[in-house]
Amino acid sequence: MAAGEAGRRVALVTGAARGIGRSIAMTLARDGADLVLLDLCRDLAESPYRMAVDGDLAETAALVEQAGGRALARRADVRDQAALDAAVADALEAFGRLDVVVPNAGAVSFGRAWELTEEQFTTVVDVVLTGAWHTMKAAVPALIEAGRGGSIVVIGSAVGTRPAQNHAHYVAAKHGVVGLARAFALEVAEHGIRVNVVAPGSVRTELAGSDAIAKLMRPDLEAPRIADASEIMRANHALPIQWAEPQDVAAAVAWLASEQARYVTGAVVPVDAGWVIN
Repeated sequence: MAAGEAGRRVALVTGAARGIGRSIAMTLARDGADLVLLDLCRDLAESPYRMAVDGDLAETAALVEQAGGRALARRADVRDQAALDAAVADALEAFGRLDVVVPNAGAVSFGRAWELTEEQFTTVVDVVLTGAWHTMKAAVPALIEAGRGGSIVVIGSAVGTRPAQNHAHYVAAKHGVVGLARAFALEVAEHGIRVNVVAPGSVRTELAGSDAIAKLMRPDLEAPRIADASEIMRANHALPIQWAEPQDVAAAVAWLASEQARYVTGAVVPVDAGWVIN
């Protein structure tokens, strides 16, 4: 990522403490960006797996600095518009600019559509869909005012274009992310701002290796472990892999954020090993 005339580009990433968000931050730092790193850093009662903690966010910041970038790390809940507005203001104060925005924060829980609780449904939709809207709502005015264009890359999902069972709220939210991103792409195009979606499939993260995923894929077993679901995970993909790596997603984000993708907007780029076509 080439530096602009006023210095290094600045990227804001939500859900940055670990997994895909961390890999995106490190990749953008290696490409010449300074990073604003946001994460909730606490568990959600409705999520059946451990969320990131403060130490994870601090580690991401250290890794960004090792990769050559400056890091501004903040705890922030993407469900809170004021927190996102404050993060953008902090970015402008610390770095003087904002160029790339990556709404990545996510949450998921599992259950049949009619058995999901109100709390499960609301939490997932608020984090995944409303959180992406909050992030873009906070960032777009700053991008427009700067007059340099910019790139927004929303992290979607393979289930944002093809549904899957037992997490209908997540499927709905990720479908919504695609529509939201494309609507933003139309509305900000006149300002030279591009908005795209990267849609991962199964990625090696804390969630992918959790007992919650094993139970989802092997309900026939009393106490399944992730190894028990490995063949099912491989069968989900056209390519012969169990899952992709976070850096595979980060590479797609980095390309969309670069000048090499200067005429790409409103696109959904799958990084799913052929999950959607399989």
